[in-house]
Amino acid sequence: MKKFAKKFIVANVIGLVASVVAVAYDVDQPAQTTPPASAGQVASAQLQQAVNGSWRSEKNKARDPYRHPAQTLGFFGIRPDMTVIEIWPSGGWFTEIIAPFLNANGHYIGAVPTGAKSKVALENKFKFDQAHYGNAKLVEFDDKAPNLGPDGSADMVLTFRNVHNWAADGNAETMFKAFYKVLKPGGVLGVEDHRADKGKTLDQVVNTGYLPTDYVIKLATDAGFKLDGQSEINANPKDNHDHPKGVWTLPPSYELGEQDKAKYAAIGESDRMTLRFVKPATAK
Repeated sequence: MKKFAKKFIVANVIGLVASVVAVAYDVDQPAQTTPPASAGQVASAQLQQAVNGSWRSEKNKARDPYRHPAQTLGFFGIRPDMTVIEIWPSGGWFTEIIAPFLNANGHYIGAVPTGAKSKVALENKFKFDQAHYGNAKLVEFDDKAPNLGPDGSADMVLTFRNVHNWAADGNAETMFKAFYKVLKPGGVLGVEDHRADKGKTLDQVVNTGYLPTDYVIKLATDAGFKLDGQSEINANPKDNHDHPKGVWTLPPSYELGEQDKAKYAAIGESDRMTLRFVKPATAK
């Protein structure tokens, strides 16, 4: 091989190596970074932290596989900066998640019927755990003429397994109108309740705790809401909706006591509808 050819090859090899090294260490090359988390991803992570919270009772945590709290609240679109009213929180199962989730940047309001025995227990929970419930508060309402707060003051209203009680008492329409009034235009109403067989009428099931889905949708739309979504998050295909003591036959109530308890434990909690409604943004 001629000398000039050898020099040409060596020069090119050296140049190629130099180019590779230059690229590898080029300070002008853009750094590989992880894209910043979206607001939705951050809210979802914070919500999961609240679900995993050490302050929650073990008894309540044991129901998570049936109640799917992170998925349910995520479906409703809850954010940590919202003002959220939970209607009739009773023992505070969801309160243990929602109130701490909102504590730093939002506002939790538990609306309880006048004279409810659960009010004192919830007040004590808030009082003795300021770190998680310091900004939470309770308001009382008359379920015959409910006033849940100033008109248009809430971002979200949530009600879990309460509509069947109002349907039985004959004041469900009044409650849904109150939800509509207290929500801001664009606000969300989240409803979860026991679901009856398709085609059943309210009269056929009202004493069982189960409700026709179309009845609940009509309550909301008659009040002015728009149906914004339906989810099967809380569906339970093992529940045939036919039990001696209605939904209260199943866990966690076990109204039959030890009778066939293993059978009903194997079914799990009731089959439930999960509905999201929106107050139109143009509403006054």
